[in-house]
Amino acid sequence: MVMKHYPPEFKAEAVALYRSRPGTTIAAVAADLGVNAETLRSWIRIDDRRGAGPRTETTETSAAAPASGTLESENAALRKRVRELEEEREILRKAAKYFGRGDALVNRFQFVADHQRRYGVKRLCQVIGVARSSFYHWKATAADRATRSAADDRLAARIRVVHQESGGTYGVPRITAELREAGHLVNHKRVARVMHGIGLSGLRLRRRHRTTIGDPAAAKAPDLIQRDFTAEAPNTHYVGDITYLPIADGTFCYLATVMDLCSRRLVGWAIADHMRTELVIDALRAAERTRGSLAGAIFHADHGAQYTSRAFADACREAGVTQSMGAVGSSADNAAAESLNAAFKRETLQGARWWDSERDARLAAFGWLHRYNTRRRHSYLGQRSPIAYEDSLIPSSATLPEAA
Repeated sequence: MVMKHYPPEFKAEAVALYRSRPGTTIAAVAADLGVNAETLRSWIRIDDRRGAGPRTETTETSAAAPASGTLESENAALRKRVRELEEEREILRKAAKYFGRGDALVNRFQFVADHQRRYGVKRLCQVIGVARSSFYHWKATAADRATRSAADDRLAARIRVVHQESGGTYGVPRITAELREAGHLVNHKRVARVMHGIGLSGLRLRRRHRTTIGDPAAAKAPDLIQRDFTAEAPNTHYVGDITYLPIADGTFCYLATVMDLCSRRLVGWAIADHMRTELVIDALRAAERTRGSLAGAIFHADHGAQYTSRAFADACREAGVTQSMGAVGSSADNAAAESLNAAFKRETLQGARWWDSERDARLAAFGWLHRYNTRRRHSYLGQRSPIAYEDSLIPSSATLPEAA
């Protein structure tokens, strides 16, 4: 005979069924349930040892009738056990609705709190498997949790404002810095938790590739940067690059930038519908107007034909700028400018493939480039904007006196 594995509930109910039928035999009950009589008999013996008390079996041929008092007590115990099993099933059926809501332990506590009047805390904790002391601790700290939840709701509202003002680009570090500057005492772990809870995150997209068209016959400048994209003072080391702005009709605009390596400030830029040398010269002259003079500064770029051209070399000499170039085909040699372009694309396009029109592209660039200097927080600058960082470098004695 193939052995069957019966769950504890089945065994308990089988024994309870046998005890509920005075005068019947083990064989008869076993036949009704489809189990072996000896198997049922062993279950009954085990239940007897647990304290249910033996019941004298009445054989089909001859058996002594149990005393009426003993039979009544067995029936009462059986009815109690059946009620307990029915109540347990009812509790578990109701609890199942709570267990599918996420945090299982918290939902178990909430289930006990919601049904304690009907079943009692002790019974509920016993059935769903939680400690009463844990439930009472959870209940005692409800006011504190409510206070923290309300504080998190207020913080979430502030985070949404900062996130929206950043165009949906700020992540945990920049939002934390923005909140601290506004006077809110908050750490980045709490900001991360609240942002996760309300479904907000910073913009993280893969960088788009950049193409550089070099001129093999052009004169090359030495690499004066050597991948050291730092500077001790503003207006001493600059990097430049060109990136394309795709338009929906298949055309492109091009953005050339000049960035100060000390403050990461964009001191000059130019946008055009072409990639001729005039584009990078216009960006350099815009930087010269911003700084007043670039004399003595180093300008580092890649080997694009615009930067290796004679016209751009002449413009650098006129401005008193020394040219520097990285290795051919190595984006790492101009990583600071590449990073700027990647940030610009991520935070303006935000996953889109192009702008609808040239005007939209120009407006998006105009807004982002100015915001980058005045408001966008930079991790390299300790979560300050480039202009705020430059202002922090000015000695206090250099500030103008207030008007009388």
